[in-house]
Amino acid sequence: MHNSTTILGSVDGSWHGFLDLYEPLRPDLYRYCRYLTRSPWDAEDLSQDALARAFATMSTLTEPPKSPRAWLFRIASNLWIDRVRRAYDVTNVIAEPTAATEPRAVREAAGTLIAQLSPQERAAVVLKDAFDLSVAEIAESLGTTPGAVKAALHRGRDKLVAPAEAETGNASRVPDPRVLDAFHDAFNARDLDRLTALLLDTSAIEVVGASTAYGPAAAREGALRGMLFGSERMADAERRGGMDPRFVHGVRAVPARVEIRDVHGELVLLSFYAHADGEAVRAITRLETEGGYVSRLRNYFFTPDLLAEVCRELGVPYRTNGYRYCPPRQGDA
Repeated sequence: MHNSTTILGSVDGSWHGFLDLYEPLRPDLYRYCRYLTRSPWDAEDLSQDALARAFATMSTLTEPPKSPRAWLFRIASNLWIDRVRRAYDVTNVIAEPTAATEPRAVREAAGTLIAQLSPQERAAVVLKDAFDLSVAEIAESLGTTPGAVKAALHRGRDKLVAPAEAETGNASRVPDPRVLDAFHDAFNARDLDRLTALLLDTSAIEVVGASTAYGPAAAREGALRGMLFGSERMADAERRGGMDPRFVHGVRAVPARVEIRDVHGELVLLSFYAHADGEAVRAITRLETEGGYVSRLRNYFFTPDLLAEVCRELGVPYRTNGYRYCPPRQGDA
């Protein structure tokens, strides 16, 4: 008879086995999602969701995908197309007085996606122009026929005019500056009690792609403590685990510090870690707030593609940490 702990262990083992095969495709998957979503945050979310959907779907397949990359692109395409259509449906049912107060960036982004290219057209053009896939490969990636791909490419190129960069949804994500400042100050004071006190009882704390905790108690002993003092474990990753030792890069066992920076119109926290050759960013944290507290925290640590893009844009030094948490060696802690 299986219990929850046994099942959790089995799923964890299967997940790591899945990643052993599909992790090499992550850079291409992120790049594809980035073209579709036009936002680094949304691209990372879509990449994570596509991998999770692929993992869940794997058990229903009668044989392995012939082209793993095309299969991942197909899953990501379907997820994104569904989201765009849902967003379009919601926009269409909003009453005129409400629509008038909708954030301008959201209206413009939705208009760009729907008016200029349908989701299928946009995906086809990206796969052809950015990845140089053949018509047959695009058809496989989108789950359609070569004839439909040719038609989508023709229509898409006729309509496509490079739109101005517009990020979707940022207006609703802007954290309360007072909460952001309080988090910044408490973090740099290394005050775990103050950080924990900023969380709602219902808060969700996520290390993207690695773990999710709910509520202050779980966050305090998990993600928050790791964000503050995880450099000690990182410096001893060969023995204690937590990350692939290949990505230690001379990190020192010194608590990280954070700076507030503007990224695509959203204020986020950059975590600077000390290294033998100086400081470098190794994580980015985004906060969502409600009533003067943190309702959601997302820490982007195991997201090398996003870290590289954002840090290059900001012109700050960075180091990446691989794509996943690595457990300690057996017998170590």
